[in-house]
Amino acid sequence: MRRTIPTPAAADSAAVSIDDVIDRDAEGAAARRAYRVAVPTSAPYGSWRSPVTAELLARGGVNLSWLTASGDTLYWIEGRPQEGGRDVLVRRTPDGRITDVIPRELNARTRVHEYGGGAVAVRGATAVLSNFADQRLYRVDGEAAPVAITAEPPTPSAHRYADGVIAPDGATLVCVRERHEASEVVNEIVSLPLDGSAPPRVLVSGHDFFSTPRLSPDGRALAWLAWDHPNMPWDGSELFVADLRRDGALADARRVAGAREESIFQPQWSPDGTLHFVSDRTGWWNLYRERAGEVEALAPMEAEFGLPQWVFGLSTYTFLGDGRIACFYVKDGLRHLAIVDPDARGVIDVAPRFTFIAYPTRIGDRIAFIGGSATEAPAVVVLDPNTGAHEVVRRSLAYDIDPAYVSAAQPIEFPTEGGRSAHALYYPPRSPDFAAADGERPPLLVLSHGGPTSMTPAVLQPAIQYWTSRGFAVVDVNYGGSTGYGREYRERLDGQWGVVDLADCVNAARSLAGSGRVDGRRMAIRGGSAGGYTTLCALVFTDVFATGASYYGVADLAALARDTHKFESRYLDRLVGPYPEAAQTYRARSPVHFFDRLERPLIVFQGLDDKVVPPSQAEMLVDALRRKGLPFAYVAFAGEGHGFRRAENIKRSTEAELFFYSAMLGFPLGEVIEPVTIEGRSS
Repeated sequence: MRRTIPTPAAADSAAVSIDDVIDRDAEGAAARRAYRVAVPTSAPYGSWRSPVTAELLARGGVNLSWLTASGDTLYWIEGRPQEGGRDVLVRRTPDGRITDVIPRELNARTRVHEYGGGAVAVRGATAVLSNFADQRLYRVDGEAAPVAITAEPPTPSAHRYADGVIAPDGATLVCVRERHEASEVVNEIVSLPLDGSAPPRVLVSGHDFFSTPRLSPDGRALAWLAWDHPNMPWDGSELFVADLRRDGALADARRVAGAREESIFQPQWSPDGTLHFVSDRTGWWNLYRERAGEVEALAPMEAEFGLPQWVFGLSTYTFLGDGRIACFYVKDGLRHLAIVDPDARGVIDVAPRFTFIAYPTRIGDRIAFIGGSATEAPAVVVLDPNTGAHEVVRRSLAYDIDPAYVSAAQPIEFPTEGGRSAHALYYPPRSPDFAAADGERPPLLVLSHGGPTSMTPAVLQPAIQYWTSRGFAVVDVNYGGSTGYGREYRERLDGQWGVVDLADCVNAARSLAGSGRVDGRRMAIRGGSAGGYTTLCALVFTDVFATGASYYGVADLAALARDTHKFESRYLDRLVGPYPEAAQTYRARSPVHFFDRLERPLIVFQGLDDKVVPPSQAEMLVDALRRKGLPFAYVAFAGEGHGFRRAENIKRSTEAELFFYSAMLGFPLGEVIEPVTIEGRSS
C-alpha cells in the first residue's frame, strides 16, 4: 500500500535577513566570519542565504577536461558556459603564458557517439581539432589561423572525427571517423594527411565501434580498441595491434586481449615501445603490459585503474622518464594518485590531498593532471612526484568558496536489497551564518547520477554546495551499476535497471532518515538522463519522496530503445533485455505507463535539441502531470542538447528548482528568485 505524503503548504514568513552584499575586504570578511560563527541567525533549513549563487555556478568558472602535454607546453579544454558552452583549446607555454589556441568561431567538440570527447590531437606546436558546428577537422600551427583539412561532407555533420593521434613524423593523423549516410551509421579508423591534400583513408573497419587508435613511438605499429553490439566498451571490448606499412596500410593484425566479457581501456605505448593497457579480466580494471607475446599484470589490486568510456580521450596513466608509470586508481569511490614501478610491481600513493584526479600526463620530470578534493574544485595541477610539491596552473572556479560554507563529502555505506550494501557520498547542511531551530531536521536531496554506468566523484562541486549552504542535506548515490567498485558491483545493474538503482537511492534516503540526520517527510530526488529515469521511477513506484526534479529524464524505455543514437542503441539489451523480445519488461519499468500512480509534484527540465533523450519523453510526462492535476513545472531550453551548457540556462534551471522545492517542501525563500510557473497548484 502506498503511503500518502501530503504536500506541505508554503511558509508565510518573510525571507530571512542577511547582508545583500558580501564584504570582499579581507579584514572585514574575517571579522564577518567570526561574528557569524559566534551569532548564527535562526532560520528554517532551505531558506539560508548563501554566497554560492546560481549566477556563480553559471558564470563563475569553466569545466576542465582533456589535458595533455607536448614537450613543456600544456594543453587542455575549457568548457565555458559564459560563451554558450563553447569548448576552447587552451595552451600554457613554458614561460607561464596561458592563451586560447583557437578563435571564437571554433568550438573544439565532436559529436562522435553524440557524447564526444577526444576532439583534439597535439604534437609539437601543431593541434588538430574537430569543430562542433560543421564537424570538420581543422589544423592550427602555433599562432597561425586554423585551416580546414577535411572536406565538406555530403550532408551537414555527416562525417565526424574523434580520438586522433598525430604520427611521429607530424604528417599524418590517425583517428576514429563516424559516417552518417542515409539510415546507416558507420564507425571506422582512418588516416589522413595533415595538409589536407587527400581524403581520409580507411585503415580498420568491420566492427560496430572503435576507439583509442594509438601509434607506437616509431610509427610502425597501431593499437586500437573495438567492440560490437550489444556490448558497451565497459562490458566487453578487444585490443588489436597491427603493423603499419610504409604505404600507409595495416598488415598482420592480431588480437592482444579482450573478449565479450572482458573490458579493455587505454592502450598506450611506453617510450621504449612496449604496449600497455588496462583490463578487468580479474573483476577489477588493472594495469597490464605485453612483452614477447606474453601479457603481464603490473599491479594486481582490488581497485579500478580504468573508467567507463562514455567519451573519447579518457586516460588514467602516463609514463615518466625513468620507466615508472604515474596513474590514478579508484578504491571505495575515491581516486588516488600513485606511482607504479612495472618491474617491482609496487604501487606508491602520492599527494593524498587529491581525492579526484583525471588525465595524468608527463611534463618534463613532473606530472600534470586535473585534480581536486572534497574541499577543492578541479584545477590543472603540475606536481613533482618525488617531493609532492605542486603548482596550480588553472582553476576551474573564478572565485573561492569560503571553507566555512563547504560541506565536505562523507563516504557512506548503507544496507540495501538482497542483504547487500551500496555506496554514496553524504553532504550535511553547512553555513556559518544560520542555524535551524532546535529539533528541526533538514530536507534531503538525493542525487542519482547519469550513465547509469558512471560514478559521482568526491570533489568540491559548487552545484552541491549551492544546496548544502542553503540548509539542504545532500546524498549523491553510487548505486549498484556504478563504476569504481569492481565489475561485480557494476554488473548488479545487468537486467535490473529501474530496480537496483531505484532500491539503492530509496535505501540511501531511508538510512539517513532512520538515523535522524534528515527529515523523512521532506525528501526530494533529482537526476539527469539515466538519473532522471531513476528519479521518475522513485516518484511513480514508491512513496518515499515528497517531490523531485527530472533533467532530460527517460520516461519510456521502449521509446529510448527505438529512438536513440547508435552508441546506445543496444545498451538496454544488457540493462533491461533485448527489444522487442522483452517488451513486457520494458513496459513494466517505464514510468510513462504508470503515471496514474504518480502522486508527487515534479519539475521537469529539457533541452529541445537533445538527441539522446528526445523532448518527446518530457512532453509525455508533462501531459500526464497536466491530466492528473498534480503541481508541476516544465522548463524547456531551445538550443540545448543532452546536458545544459549555456550560462543563462544553468542559472535559470538551478533557481527554478530551488523555487519549486520551496513551494513544495514548505520553506521560505531567503533570496529573490524569478518565479517559475507551477501548474496544478491550488491557490
